[in-house]
Amino acid sequence: MRATVLHLPGEIALVERPKPRIVDGTDAVVRVTTAAVCGSDLWWYRGDNPFDQPRRMGHEFIGRVEQVGPDVTTVQAGDAVIAAFKVSDGTCIPCSDGYTSNCHRGSYWGQSDRDGADLDGGQGERVRVPYADGTLVPVPGGLDEALLPHLLALTDVMPTGLHAAQCAGVRPGSEVVVIGDGAVGLCAVLAARRLGAERVTIMSRHPDRQETSRAFGVDDIVTERGAKGVARIRALHGGLGAAHVLECVGSEQSLQQAIDCTRPGGQIGMVGIPHGVPLRPRDLFIKNLGLRGGGAPARALIPGLLPDVLDGTLLPGAVFNRRYTLDEIGTAYADMAERRTIKAQIDVTPV
Repeated sequence: MRATVLHLPGEIALVERPKPRIVDGTDAVVRVTTAAVCGSDLWWYRGDNPFDQPRRMGHEFIGRVEQVGPDVTTVQAGDAVIAAFKVSDGTCIPCSDGYTSNCHRGSYWGQSDRDGADLDGGQGERVRVPYADGTLVPVPGGLDEALLPHLLALTDVMPTGLHAAQCAGVRPGSEVVVIGDGAVGLCAVLAARRLGAERVTIMSRHPDRQETSRAFGVDDIVTERGAKGVARIRALHGGLGAAHVLECVGSEQSLQQAIDCTRPGGQIGMVGIPHGVPLRPRDLFIKNLGLRGGGAPARALIPGLLPDVLDGTLLPGAVFNRRYTLDEIGTAYADMAERRTIKAQIDVTPV
Protein backbone atom coordinates (compact mmCIF):
# COMPACT_ATOMS: atom_id res chain seq x y z
CA MET A 1 0.00 0.00 0.00
CA ARG A 2 1.04 3.64 -0.41
CA ALA A 3 1.79 5.77 2.63
CA THR A 4 3.23 9.22 3.31
CA VAL A 5 6.72 9.41 4.80
CA LEU A 6 8.77 12.45 5.78
CA HIS A 7 12.41 11.65 5.05
CA LEU A 8 13.96 15.02 5.90
CA PRO A 9 12.49 18.45 6.66
CA GLY A 10 10.64 19.54 3.53
CA GLU A 11 11.06 16.13 1.84
CA ILE A 12 7.71 14.35 1.88
CA ALA A 13 7.02 11.34 -0.36
CA LEU A 14 4.75 8.39 -0.97
CA VAL A 15 6.38 5.02 -0.33
CA GLU A 16 5.24 1.42 -0.53
CA ARG A 17 4.54 -0.10 2.87
CA PRO A 18 3.33 -3.59 3.84
CA LYS A 19 -0.43 -3.84 4.08
CA PRO A 20 -1.36 -3.81 7.78
CA ARG A 21 -2.79 -6.89 9.45
CA ILE A 22 -4.44 -7.77 12.73
CA VAL A 23 -1.79 -8.21 15.44
CA ASP A 24 -3.87 -8.20 18.63
CA GLY A 25 -7.46 -9.24 19.23
CA THR A 26 -8.45 -5.61 19.91
CA ASP A 27 -7.13 -4.40 16.52
CA ALA A 28 -8.99 -3.31 13.42
CA VAL A 29 -7.70 -2.57 9.93
CA VAL A 30 -9.22 0.56 8.37
CA ARG A 31 -9.10 1.54 4.71
CA VAL A 32 -8.57 5.29 4.76
CA THR A 33 -10.91 7.22 2.49
CA THR A 34 -10.06 10.75 3.59
CA ALA A 35 -7.20 12.26 5.59
CA ALA A 36 -5.90 15.69 6.53
CA VAL A 37 -2.69 17.60 7.00
CA CYS A 38 -2.56 19.10 10.48
CA GLY A 39 -0.76 22.21 11.60
CA SER A 40 1.18 20.05 14.03
CA ASP A 41 2.45 17.98 11.07
CA LEU A 42 4.20 21.14 9.94
CA TRP A 43 6.40 21.22 13.04
CA TRP A 44 8.09 18.10 11.64
CA TYR A 45 7.90 19.21 8.01
CA ARG A 46 9.64 22.50 8.78
CA GLY A 47 12.26 20.83 10.97
CA ASP A 48 11.15 22.51 14.20
CA ASN A 49 10.76 19.06 15.76
CA PRO A 50 13.98 17.04 15.30
CA PHE A 51 13.80 13.43 14.09
CA ASP A 52 16.51 10.93 13.23
CA GLN A 53 14.66 8.48 10.96
CA PRO A 54 11.89 8.67 8.35
CA ARG A 55 8.49 9.44 9.88
CA ARG A 56 5.16 8.03 8.79
CA MET A 57 2.80 10.99 8.70
CA GLY A 58 -0.81 11.77 9.46
CA HIS A 59 -3.09 11.45 12.49
CA GLU A 60 -6.43 12.68 11.12
CA PHE A 61 -8.41 10.20 9.04
CA ILE A 62 -11.77 8.61 8.41
CA GLY A 63 -12.51 5.45 6.49
CA ARG A 64 -14.11 2.02 6.41
CA VAL A 65 -13.30 -0.98 8.55
CA GLU A 66 -11.91 -3.88 6.51
CA GLN A 67 -11.16 -6.36 9.28
CA VAL A 68 -11.50 -6.64 13.05
CA GLY A 69 -9.87 -8.78 15.69
CA PRO A 70 -11.91 -11.30 17.70
CA ASP A 71 -12.16 -9.01 20.75
CA VAL A 72 -13.58 -5.96 18.93
CA THR A 73 -17.26 -5.39 19.74
CA THR A 74 -18.28 -1.86 18.67
CA VAL A 75 -17.33 -1.87 14.97
CA GLN A 76 -17.34 -4.48 12.24
CA ALA A 77 -16.15 -4.89 8.68
CA GLY A 78 -17.86 -2.40 6.37
CA ASP A 79 -18.53 0.23 9.05
CA ALA A 80 -17.69 3.85 8.36
CA VAL A 81 -15.54 5.20 11.17
CA ILE A 82 -13.85 8.31 12.53
CA ALA A 83 -10.45 7.78 14.12
CA ALA A 84 -9.47 10.02 17.03
CA PHE A 85 -6.05 11.62 16.54
CA LYS A 86 -4.54 9.45 19.27
CA VAL A 87 -5.01 5.79 20.13
CA SER A 88 -6.85 5.13 23.41
CA ASP A 89 -8.04 1.94 25.07
CA GLY A 90 -11.19 3.47 26.54
CA THR A 91 -10.85 1.58 29.83
CA CYS A 92 -7.92 3.01 31.84
CA ILE A 93 -8.37 5.65 34.54
CA PRO A 94 -7.60 8.70 32.33
CA CYS A 95 -10.00 7.39 29.66
CA SER A 96 -12.69 6.75 32.27
CA ASP A 97 -12.16 10.30 33.52
CA GLY A 98 -12.70 11.62 29.99
CA TYR A 99 -9.03 12.33 29.17
CA THR A 100 -8.58 9.88 26.32
CA SER A 101 -5.55 11.77 24.97
CA ASN A 102 -3.78 10.78 28.20
CA CYS A 103 -4.63 7.09 27.89
CA HIS A 104 -2.27 4.89 29.91
CA ARG A 105 -1.88 2.59 26.90
CA GLY A 106 -2.28 5.25 24.24
CA SER A 107 0.06 5.95 21.36
CA TYR A 108 0.37 8.25 18.38
CA TRP A 109 -0.24 7.36 14.75
CA GLY A 110 2.97 6.86 12.82
CA GLN A 111 5.01 5.98 15.88
CA SER A 112 5.25 2.82 17.98
CA ASP A 113 2.59 1.47 20.30
CA ARG A 114 3.19 0.53 23.92
CA ASP A 115 4.41 -2.90 22.88
CA GLY A 116 6.92 -1.46 20.43
CA ALA A 117 4.97 -2.42 17.29
CA ASP A 118 4.99 0.12 14.46
CA LEU A 119 1.81 2.10 13.84
CA ASP A 120 0.77 3.34 10.43
CA GLY A 121 0.23 7.02 9.75
CA GLY A 122 -3.17 8.29 8.70
CA GLN A 123 -1.96 9.71 5.36
CA GLY A 124 -1.83 6.30 3.75
CA GLU A 125 -4.21 3.80 2.23
CA ARG A 126 -4.68 1.58 5.28
CA VAL A 127 -4.07 1.72 9.02
CA ARG A 128 -3.88 -0.87 11.77
CA VAL A 129 -5.90 0.54 14.66
CA PRO A 130 -5.01 -0.77 18.13
CA TYR A 131 -7.82 -0.76 20.72
CA ALA A 132 -10.40 -0.25 18.02
CA ASP A 133 -13.28 -0.04 20.50
CA GLY A 134 -11.54 2.77 22.38
CA THR A 135 -10.24 4.66 19.33
CA LEU A 136 -12.81 4.44 16.54
CA VAL A 137 -16.26 6.05 16.43
CA PRO A 138 -18.76 4.48 14.02
CA VAL A 139 -20.66 6.82 11.70
CA PRO A 140 -24.35 5.86 11.41
CA GLY A 141 -25.50 5.77 7.81
CA GLY A 142 -22.01 5.59 6.32
CA LEU A 143 -19.91 8.24 4.62
CA ASP A 144 -21.92 10.91 2.80
CA GLU A 145 -19.67 12.70 0.30
CA ALA A 146 -21.06 16.09 1.34
CA LEU A 147 -20.25 15.44 4.99
CA LEU A 148 -16.69 14.16 4.50
CA PRO A 149 -14.88 17.39 5.49
CA HIS A 150 -17.14 17.88 8.51
CA LEU A 151 -16.59 14.31 9.71
CA LEU A 152 -12.86 14.69 9.09
CA ALA A 153 -12.80 17.82 11.28
CA LEU A 154 -14.04 15.68 14.18
CA THR A 155 -10.80 13.68 14.23
CA ASP A 156 -8.87 16.58 15.75
CA VAL A 157 -9.49 20.27 15.07
CA MET A 158 -13.14 20.54 16.15
CA PRO A 159 -12.64 18.63 19.43
CA THR A 160 -9.48 20.67 20.03
CA GLY A 161 -11.34 23.92 19.52
CA LEU A 162 -14.05 22.70 21.88
CA HIS A 163 -11.44 21.68 24.45
CA ALA A 164 -9.98 25.19 24.33
CA ALA A 165 -13.39 26.70 25.00
CA GLN A 166 -14.17 24.27 27.82
CA CYS A 167 -10.77 24.82 29.44
CA ALA A 168 -11.39 28.57 29.34
CA GLY A 169 -14.77 28.12 31.03
CA VAL A 170 -16.87 29.50 28.17
CA ARG A 171 -20.58 29.47 28.99
CA PRO A 172 -23.76 31.27 27.90
CA GLY A 173 -23.18 35.02 27.82
CA SER A 174 -19.36 34.83 27.77
CA GLU A 175 -17.14 37.27 25.92
CA VAL A 176 -14.37 35.32 24.20
CA VAL A 177 -11.10 36.11 22.44
CA VAL A 178 -9.48 33.53 20.14
CA ILE A 179 -5.72 33.75 19.57
CA GLY A 180 -4.86 32.01 16.28
CA ASP A 181 -6.73 31.80 12.98
CA GLY A 182 -5.68 28.31 11.89
CA ALA A 183 -8.14 25.44 11.70
CA VAL A 184 -8.13 24.96 15.48
CA GLY A 185 -8.70 28.66 16.17
CA LEU A 186 -11.55 28.76 13.66
CA CYS A 187 -13.13 25.69 15.23
CA ALA A 188 -12.69 27.36 18.62
CA VAL A 189 -14.96 30.13 17.33
CA LEU A 190 -17.59 27.52 16.48
CA ALA A 191 -17.12 25.87 19.86
CA ALA A 192 -17.49 29.15 21.75
CA ARG A 193 -20.74 29.86 19.93
CA ARG A 194 -21.87 26.30 20.59
CA LEU A 195 -21.35 26.87 24.33
CA GLY A 196 -23.38 30.07 24.23
CA ALA A 197 -20.78 32.82 23.96
CA GLU A 198 -22.38 36.23 23.45
CA ARG A 199 -19.40 37.87 21.77
CA VAL A 200 -16.40 36.33 20.01
CA THR A 201 -13.29 38.18 18.82
CA ILE A 202 -10.50 36.58 16.79
CA MET A 203 -6.98 37.82 16.11
CA SER A 204 -6.37 37.27 12.40
CA ARG A 205 -4.34 38.81 9.60
CA HIS A 206 -5.44 36.60 6.71
CA PRO A 207 -8.50 37.55 4.62
CA ASP A 208 -9.49 33.96 3.77
CA ARG A 209 -9.42 32.97 7.43
CA GLN A 210 -11.26 36.11 8.43
CA GLU A 211 -14.01 35.21 5.96
CA THR A 212 -14.33 31.71 7.46
CA SER A 213 -14.34 33.12 10.98
CA ARG A 214 -17.23 35.42 10.13
CA ALA A 215 -19.16 32.47 8.70
CA PHE A 216 -18.48 30.65 11.98
CA GLY A 217 -19.94 33.50 14.04
CA VAL A 218 -17.13 35.89 14.93
CA ASP A 219 -18.14 39.44 15.88
CA ASP A 220 -14.83 41.29 15.78
CA ILE A 221 -11.54 40.75 13.95
CA VAL A 222 -8.33 42.24 15.33
CA THR A 223 -5.43 42.42 12.88
CA GLU A 224 -2.93 44.14 15.17
CA ARG A 225 -0.38 42.28 17.30
CA GLY A 226 1.68 43.09 20.37
CA ALA A 227 0.76 46.15 22.41
CA LYS A 228 -1.50 47.50 19.66
CA GLY A 229 -3.39 44.23 19.51
CA VAL A 230 -3.79 44.12 23.29
CA ALA A 231 -5.06 47.70 23.33
CA ARG A 232 -7.59 46.88 20.62
CA ILE A 233 -8.81 43.77 22.46
CA ARG A 234 -9.18 45.66 25.70
CA ALA A 235 -11.08 48.46 23.97
CA LEU A 236 -13.52 45.90 22.54
CA HIS A 237 -13.99 44.17 25.87
CA GLY A 238 -14.75 46.71 28.54
CA GLY A 239 -11.28 48.24 28.77
CA LEU A 240 -9.81 45.26 30.66
CA GLY A 241 -9.90 42.42 28.16
CA ALA A 242 -12.00 39.28 27.88
CA ALA A 243 -12.77 36.84 30.67
CA HIS A 244 -12.25 33.83 28.37
CA VAL A 245 -9.27 33.63 26.02
CA LEU A 246 -8.51 30.63 23.80
CA GLU A 247 -4.83 30.17 22.87
CA CYS A 248 -4.64 28.07 19.71
CA VAL A 249 -1.09 28.55 18.44
CA GLY A 250 1.50 27.36 20.97
CA SER A 251 4.22 30.02 20.63
CA GLU A 252 5.71 32.26 23.31
CA GLN A 253 4.22 35.29 21.58
CA SER A 254 0.72 33.83 21.36
CA LEU A 255 0.66 32.80 25.03
CA GLN A 256 1.86 36.24 26.11
CA GLN A 257 -0.79 37.79 23.88
CA ALA A 258 -3.40 35.59 25.58
CA ILE A 259 -2.22 36.58 29.05
CA ASP A 260 -2.21 40.27 28.18
CA CYS A 261 -5.68 40.08 26.59
CA THR A 262 -7.32 38.34 29.57
CA ARG A 263 -8.95 40.52 32.16
CA PRO A 264 -8.10 40.04 35.86
CA GLY A 265 -9.71 36.89 37.19
CA GLY A 266 -10.13 35.45 33.70
CA GLN A 267 -9.37 32.02 32.31
CA ILE A 268 -7.13 30.94 29.42
CA GLY A 269 -7.72 27.71 27.53
CA MET A 270 -4.43 26.66 25.91
CA VAL A 271 -4.45 24.01 23.19
CA GLY A 272 -1.63 25.14 20.92
CA ILE A 273 1.21 22.63 21.34
CA PRO A 274 3.87 24.66 23.20
CA HIS A 275 7.13 25.26 21.33
CA GLY A 276 9.76 27.24 23.19
CA VAL A 277 7.19 28.65 25.61
CA PRO A 278 8.56 29.57 29.04
CA LEU A 279 5.96 29.45 31.79
CA ARG A 280 6.17 32.48 34.05
CA PRO A 281 3.76 31.96 36.95
CA ARG A 282 4.08 35.59 38.01
CA ASP A 283 2.32 36.69 34.80
CA LEU A 284 -0.69 34.65 35.89
CA PHE A 285 -0.37 35.43 39.59
CA ILE A 286 -0.46 39.22 39.33
CA LYS A 287 -3.73 39.11 37.35
CA ASN A 288 -5.34 36.17 39.19
CA LEU A 289 -5.55 34.28 35.91
CA GLY A 290 -6.35 30.64 35.39
CA LEU A 291 -4.48 28.63 32.74
CA ARG A 292 -5.70 25.22 31.68
CA GLY A 293 -5.24 23.17 28.56
CA GLY A 294 -3.54 20.26 26.86
CA GLY A 295 -4.16 17.73 24.15
CA ALA A 296 -7.87 17.49 23.45
CA PRO A 297 -9.59 14.25 24.51
CA ALA A 298 -10.98 13.88 21.00
CA ARG A 299 -12.30 10.33 21.42
CA ALA A 300 -14.36 11.44 24.41
CA LEU A 301 -15.73 14.50 22.61
CA ILE A 302 -16.54 13.08 19.16
CA PRO A 303 -19.77 11.27 20.18
CA GLY A 304 -21.27 14.53 21.45
CA LEU A 305 -20.37 16.41 18.26
CA LEU A 306 -21.23 13.76 15.67
CA PRO A 307 -25.07 13.99 15.81
CA ASP A 308 -24.95 17.72 15.03
CA VAL A 309 -22.66 17.11 12.06
CA LEU A 310 -24.96 14.41 10.74
CA ASP A 311 -28.04 16.65 10.99
CA GLY A 312 -26.22 19.63 9.48
CA THR A 313 -26.31 21.95 12.49
CA LEU A 314 -22.52 21.82 13.01
CA LEU A 315 -20.36 22.18 9.89
CA PRO A 316 -16.71 22.62 10.89
CA GLY A 317 -15.43 21.23 7.58
CA ALA A 318 -15.35 24.72 6.07
CA VAL A 319 -11.79 24.91 7.42
CA PHE A 320 -10.85 22.56 4.55
CA ASN A 321 -10.57 25.04 1.72
CA ARG A 322 -8.74 22.81 -0.75
CA ARG A 323 -8.79 19.11 -1.66
CA TYR A 324 -5.83 17.07 -2.84
CA THR A 325 -5.31 13.51 -3.98
CA LEU A 326 -2.84 11.32 -2.14
CA ASP A 327 -0.50 11.75 -5.12
CA GLU A 328 -0.50 15.49 -4.38
CA ILE A 329 0.54 15.12 -0.73
CA GLY A 330 3.77 17.07 -1.29
CA THR A 331 1.82 20.00 -2.70
CA ALA A 332 -0.61 19.85 0.20
CA TYR A 333 2.22 20.16 2.72
CA ALA A 334 3.87 23.00 0.81
CA ASP A 335 0.58 24.90 0.53
CA MET A 336 -0.09 24.48 4.24
CA ALA A 337 3.43 25.58 5.16
CA GLU A 338 3.14 28.68 2.97
CA ARG A 339 -0.37 29.48 4.26
CA ARG A 340 -1.92 29.09 0.82
CA THR A 341 -4.33 26.59 2.36
CA ILE A 342 -6.07 26.82 5.73
CA LYS A 343 -6.34 23.06 5.99
CA ALA A 344 -5.76 20.36 3.37
CA GLN A 345 -8.23 17.53 2.76
CA ILE A 346 -6.59 14.47 1.22
CA ASP A 347 -8.73 12.12 -0.87
CA VAL A 348 -7.00 8.77 -0.34
CA THR A 349 -9.26 5.95 -1.60
CA PRO A 350 -12.82 5.88 -2.98
CA VAL A 351 -15.58 6.35 -0.43
